[in-house]
Amino acid sequence: MKVILTTNIKKLGKIGDKVSVKPGFARNYLLPNKMALRENKKNVEYYEKIKDDVKKNEEIKLNDAKKLMDNIKKLKITFNKEADEKDQLYGSISKKEIIDFLYVNNLKVKSDDIIIKNQIKSIGEHFIEINPYEGIIEEFLVTVNKN
Repeated sequence: MKVILTTNIKKLGKIGDKVSVKPGFARNYLLPNKMALRENKKNVEYYEKIKDDVKKNEEIKLNDAKKLMDNIKKLKITFNKEADEKDQLYGSISKKEIIDFLYVNNLKVKSDDIIIKNQIKSIGEHFIEINPYEGIIEEFLVTVNKN
């Protein structure tokens, strides 16, 4: 199914791109969330009218993402966990724990925005990436201390 994107979507395209997606993805996700319009003559004309508003909304999202990154930079991400004598954790640090830690500090990050390259299964310092908006990606230090 051909659609016109009304927002930037990671791994799919930018505003105004005409892309082909599976019908279920369009019907169940893109169209209900107003992230895309079906590609037909009427919607192409409609998109031309609302193009400026859509771009303003994207600029607002970009500025919010930059503010979020600045606030996360001010924060020290630290966890205290139980570990054995070889400093191996009983379990690991998950995306959900990181999201919860940030949420407690009034920062909202989606699960898709966090990239954990190597699983965090030991005491020490580890790096994660946070990508809240297309083109904005930062690496952050996660410190894990022994309980």
